[in-house]
Amino acid sequence: MRFSGVVAAGLQLSAAVASSSGNGQIPLGQGQGQVSSHHKRPGHHGHKKPNIVFVLTDDQDLHMDSLNYIPLIKKHLIDRGTLFKRHYCTTAICCPARVSLWTGKLAHNTNVTDVNPPHGGYPKFIKQGLNNNYLPLWLQQAGYDTYYTGKLFNAHTVENYHSPYPAGWNGSDFLLDPYTYMYLNATYQRNRDPPVNYAGQHTVDVLREKALGFLEDAAANVGERPFFLGIAPVAPHSNVESALFEVPIDDLPDLEGQVLFTPPIPAERHAHLFPDAKVPRTPNFNPEQPGGAAWVRELPRLSAANVAFNDHFYRQRLRALQSVDELVDAVVNRLDELGLLEDTYIFYTTDNGYHISQHRLQPGKECGFEEDINIPLIVRGPGVPKGEISEAVTTHTDLAPTILQIAGLDLSEDGGFEEFGFDGAAVPLTRKELEEAEVSRHEHVTVEFWGFAATEGNLFRDDEQRLYINNTYKAVRVIGKEYSFYYAVWCHDEHELYDLKNDPYQLNNLLHSSANPPTHLLGVPFDKVIARLDALLFVLKSCKGGTCTKPWAALHPAGNVQNLRDALSPRFDAFYEREQEKVKYNRCEMGYILDAEGPQFETHGAVYRQGARWSEWV
Repeated sequence: MRFSGVVAAGLQLSAAVASSSGNGQIPLGQGQGQVSSHHKRPGHHGHKKPNIVFVLTDDQDLHMDSLNYIPLIKKHLIDRGTLFKRHYCTTAICCPARVSLWTGKLAHNTNVTDVNPPHGGYPKFIKQGLNNNYLPLWLQQAGYDTYYTGKLFNAHTVENYHSPYPAGWNGSDFLLDPYTYMYLNATYQRNRDPPVNYAGQHTVDVLREKALGFLEDAAANVGERPFFLGIAPVAPHSNVESALFEVPIDDLPDLEGQVLFTPPIPAERHAHLFPDAKVPRTPNFNPEQPGGAAWVRELPRLSAANVAFNDHFYRQRLRALQSVDELVDAVVNRLDELGLLEDTYIFYTTDNGYHISQHRLQPGKECGFEEDINIPLIVRGPGVPKGEISEAVTTHTDLAPTILQIAGLDLSEDGGFEEFGFDGAAVPLTRKELEEAEVSRHEHVTVEFWGFAATEGNLFRDDEQRLYINNTYKAVRVIGKEYSFYYAVWCHDEHELYDLKNDPYQLNNLLHSSANPPTHLLGVPFDKVIARLDALLFVLKSCKGGTCTKPWAALHPAGNVQNLRDALSPRFDAFYEREQEKVKYNRCEMGYILDAEGPQFETHGAVYRQGARWSEWV
């Protein structure tokens, strides 16, 4: 949730809680066009295509133990499927993360980099032409019926929901701003009908009934067409009321008194749970010494009163997730009753992670720390190993190709992959694929952010800020068998490096002016590792398509470098340390503006071949 461009609300919330009754589900018309024949492959396991259910929560953490508080999801999904512990979002805020998820493209390629105009939100999604080129349309072309209920994108409002309607859905019932984050005052908009307000009813309970209704609709046609059902509850996002409509991004007002953030509101039946739960007291919880870079390093320690409130905020998140737990249980049980469960893939993930008190941060996201970017992904379905935990590195840009592959499309390199322009690669789902991924899958994640970071909790100091404006950075996360690094370059030229093998809580920024970095990493001088990481980031910050998953091949077209360890060969020292351009910005901006982004690999980068630039060979 961001602040500019949110529709005026100002309505009082009721404490009453009730479940909505089911409504008749009216599917819309079929999708347009056909998938070209060379994309197609035989149906899954030689018979009809499987169904797909995709549950997308909002702001759910992996690093504060939220998965330990949802026992029904554990029973149905974690125990019956595979948990991907190295799954990442690439931009840690709602709308950009969701657009990357549904398009398979990084935010620098969608240019949806914020949650509201001018740099993001539903209007930007439309302006970029993405409403004609994203997952539900591709699935319809592959023969699927498509349904969706819950939050689609930010700035999808009671005023613009029909300007135009989101394309690609046979049936839809969307949450709309400014009511999206009002747990007890949600507004949904069904198919082509006007918006309907559900004052006094808990939003996730309303959503559950809508999801079950769409399942019934899908089941009626499943003999002829498989289905995709997206279910997107707002839990455990904070509860938000706003009095803002359109505030220019460069003229943000004092938000105190105009935007009200409060902890999530659980259903009444869950309000008493977990009275003793607290944010895990990990080493980076409100640490004694400051860390990080930029504005994060300036944060003072949280007071005892602040910590106590943050613990309450945490408990409310866990309580709000109980309705999601029940929703998943109801969906799985209904699939079973309909005889569809064993031939249905169920995905469970979130748009981005969350921090509360780590690194002295107030509740929020938008940072590059593991709490914000490393998020839950669970997959259950035909051929997916049960009760497994995978170390494969995956990202949100991998999910659209994964789903299309399930739908029977040939996304091999000599198939139709390039035509979709995906920046990711399908997630390994079978045991064979998971075993192959251990030796062949890429080890990196592209991380990028533009604009400002926001505090969603209470303010406890007179000088405390709600917004931190220059929160623009590029980063790469690299996870190999013998190393684990996070390297970042900020728009004002600060740098970060964490060696997560030795510093898993990211307390020691080895590139800060006060740091005492080691003389060597991975058996080579420290600066040589930095040069390789910077070159990797230089490729990734502007990559497109296959280069995003195979960046080393862009640097070394001969194919003799596959990972960071390969790149550390001393024969490449001059190439990385002296010849290669470095990552830097021309200036800080609130969104993706190309002439602010600094040198681009495609026009300024060096490519290695036997000591000479690639251009000298070709």
